[in-house]
Amino acid sequence: MAEKIKKAKQPFNWVSMLMFVTIFQVISAMPVLLSGEEVNPELLTVFGGFMLVEWVYFICARWLANQRAVELEIIAFMLSGIGLTTVASVYPDYALKQFIAILIGLVGFVILLAIMRNVEVISFLRPFVAVAAVGLLALNLVLARTINGALNWIEIGSFSIQPSELVKIAFIFVGAASLEKLQSTRSLTKYLVFSLGCVGALFLMRDFGTALIFFATFMVIAFLRSGDIKTIGLLGVVSVLGAALIIFFKPHVASRFETYRHIWEYVNEGGFQQTRVLIYSSSGGLFGLGIGEGRLRNVYASTTDLIFGVICEEWGMIVAFTVVLCFAFVAVYALRLARNARSTVYSIAAVAAAAMLLVQLALNVFGITDLLPLTGVTLPFISRGGTSMICSWALFALIKSADIKTYPKLEKQMDDN
Repeated sequence: MAEKIKKAKQPFNWVSMLMFVTIFQVISAMPVLLSGEEVNPELLTVFGGFMLVEWVYFICARWLANQRAVELEIIAFMLSGIGLTTVASVYPDYALKQFIAILIGLVGFVILLAIMRNVEVISFLRPFVAVAAVGLLALNLVLARTINGALNWIEIGSFSIQPSELVKIAFIFVGAASLEKLQSTRSLTKYLVFSLGCVGALFLMRDFGTALIFFATFMVIAFLRSGDIKTIGLLGVVSVLGAALIIFFKPHVASRFETYRHIWEYVNEGGFQQTRVLIYSSSGGLFGLGIGEGRLRNVYASTTDLIFGVICEEWGMIVAFTVVLCFAFVAVYALRLARNARSTVYSIAAVAAAAMLLVQLALNVFGITDLLPLTGVTLPFISRGGTSMICSWALFALIKSADIKTYPKLEKQMDDN
């Protein structure tokens, strides 16, 4: 009996899992590195640096920070590696930027974990984060230029950022910090104004996909609040506002729905991308055509909106299904953590972050396959884009913060008490 208990308490064997992930990454990177007459030194540096950072992080996390639960980080690195390889195979010159985005996301992950350690710090930062989020969206409306019908990119030199991705983090952070104070009508009103401000700004930016993600996340936060009359009224107000804004922007929204479920009638027009996804991705079979051998990579937005289709075609359905399973695991993991979290702040942060990731995954995968309207949202960790990558790592930090094992010293203090 004692031996069974001991085995149950054995830590996650991260070394074996990381070895498996690294071998998978090396095999995946080989077609990209050997695609030319000789090995591209820049790509070799990028992939070598990525794997080095991966191992250095886990060694430091395990032996310096005494981390015992690193499952989320392994998933994050595996998904980031798939994205890096796919992006590098289509746009070799962008590989370095994608790698830098992963580094920034990892640093942000560590910093946010430190901030989330203390509930008092979270409560103190809540109003500042809320103001910064609304201000960032307002700045976006002023400075951003229209790209593909949406105002969601701000260009700074040779780089560009998507403020709405950063505001996703703030939206959950503020919601989680406000949860314990929602018994107060004043706090409830403040959070309502903040939520309406974020969603309203996204509609003005015509970023309907992200607005839908925000609204779905808001519903999760409101549901976890308690489900009383105030919550129902809150959801009703937001729904009415959303419907009104959709009617206001009806011409643009109507064009989205014009081809929905009718893509084969617009094969070379509005349904061009989705029909190509369905045709090419099915040709990949279980094991794929091989990285760099697909045709969907030549279609516009292949490394952003359509990247899941590229994975199906070139990597195969097994890898594509594994990607979906990773997010399903994260959702179950977050729910398990939420049950035993030391504060409702962490419970709501974990569940809301997991819900946001799942909704975004669903909008991306079902959108390109015409099961849902195409909204143009990215696939977390995998799609090309620095701001999206940073946001994905931050959402994982919000989930991981609910695990008391993330903070060994704090866990020891609680055990002693």
